[in-house]
Amino acid sequence: MRPARALPESLGNRFSTRDAREAGVSRGRLYRSDLTKPFRGTRSVPSPGAVAVAGQDPFARQASERRERARDYAPLLRPGQFFSHETAVALWGGPLRLVTTTTGRRHAAPEPVEGRTLPVHVSTFGGGPLVRAAGVRGHRADPTKARAMLSDGVMVSTPATMFAQLGAWSLSDLVALGDFLCRVWRPGFGRPDVGRSPLSSIDELRTTVASTRWMNVRRLRAALDLVREDSWSPRESRLRVQLVLAGLPEPLLNQDVYDDHGRFLACVDLAYPHLKIAIEYQSMLHHSRYAADVERIAALRAAGWTVIEVTSDLLSRPDALIARVSAALHR
Repeated sequence: MRPARALPESLGNRFSTRDAREAGVSRGRLYRSDLTKPFRGTRSVPSPGAVAVAGQDPFARQASERRERARDYAPLLRPGQFFSHETAVALWGGPLRLVTTTTGRRHAAPEPVEGRTLPVHVSTFGGGPLVRAAGVRGHRADPTKARAMLSDGVMVSTPATMFAQLGAWSLSDLVALGDFLCRVWRPGFGRPDVGRSPLSSIDELRTTVASTRWMNVRRLRAALDLVREDSWSPRESRLRVQLVLAGLPEPLLNQDVYDDHGRFLACVDLAYPHLKIAIEYQSMLHHSRYAADVERIAALRAAGWTVIEVTSDLLSRPDALIARVSAALHR
């Protein structure tokens, strides 16, 4: 077979068939096997670097696949359209629930679905036609309350609008998203990106939510009352929400702990410093830093701290979690 003719550089790696034809690309060239067809009316040049790394955090892998899917659709966005809802969260790098499915095998654990199979969310301002295409979920956006902006070359909901669009989420998921958007990058021992600007602020989220009636606005307001500026991960956020809603005192977040000689011991996820109680979430891919965590927790305990280690299993059993923390508080 004759080698495929090179495509115009102006098209890039993802493009619409309409743009390609206007650039002089023949219809036959658009059906050559070196191009993929992610959506009707689009083509993409496969990237050898798009293969997922074995052992990658399933949350990160699924979010990365969602972003790739959105970029595949991006050439079809028209004026007045933008990525929104869960797709916007993925593009901003925010926390998303892991979407799983069962394999049908008896006692088999749910497995993460391929992120490229999940719908791409596209909102349309005003009365323009909603997107109706396989693999896309269309939404109507009120131009008097919703806002979009250009980010990394595509139009996407602003962080505050994105938060307000997701009132159907659970309270803890909304708090995790708000914590992510409003994180303040404070100075501290070995902390990265000190002074980096947060994506939004609690005041900005409140102003957007209060600007008009959003769906599930009461839940949005309740979540805003729980959003904080010092959470570093969605699991920390959900853990804190469980403790607070159970009536326990609210712990401080990501506290640097020093010994009596001023030597840094650890930065703990959640803490009751006056009681020397630390709560540490152990992530799904904890093994890569296992040795360092063992030494860090041992140093805290040697300094008189009670350390409660929380796994995903314990987080899924709130009664047991609350009982364990409550017992430590009242010891």
